[in-house]
Amino acid sequence: METAELWPDVKAGFDFVHQAAEILKNQPQSSGKAVRRQYRRHLQAIVRAAGEATGELRQSLEHFLKVSDSYLPGLFHCYDVPDMPRTDNALEQLFGSTRHHERRCTGRKAASPSLVLRGSVRLVAGLGTRQREYSGPELAPGNIENWRELRAGLERRRESRALRYRFRRNPAASLRQLEEILLQSALPT
Repeated sequence: METAELWPDVKAGFDFVHQAAEILKNQPQSSGKAVRRQYRRHLQAIVRAAGEATGELRQSLEHFLKVSDSYLPGLFHCYDVPDMPRTDNALEQLFGSTRHHERRCTGRKAASPSLVLRGSVRLVAGLGTRQREYSGPELAPGNIENWRELRAGLERRRESRALRYRFRRNPAASLRQLEEILLQSALPT
């Protein structure tokens, strides 16, 4: 019975949060502009309630208003774009499963060097194959020049990473090699 006096404030706070969730659920499939208008009216009601409230309820409502205000600029875009998820949970799950499989294969907690090097290709390929299966002809590059540029970029990253490791293993030899390259390009032919 010691907490009985707290329950009216807790219920009032949860009622405001649940009403906000219902508005954002957008069951009537309203436009982003309409949802924004309805949500702003709800926030105004919370402002009035926070002005009248005291103690923990006031702090909680003010915190909810502050957090809502930080999300407002990008909150309603999803209602105007067909098939856009309302939250980023689906994306988090997709990338989380990629991270999970990477950890399981390599045993590393951090990203493996190969994922860092080839992530732009491996990540897209991994995510794409979760959508559907592809046949051999579909996997052939459509534009050979774009494919060659991509491969060259991957190779440049691999080479720069290899040079870094070479330098760490033997700095003196690595610097000598760089000096030779520099002197060769500076000498007239």
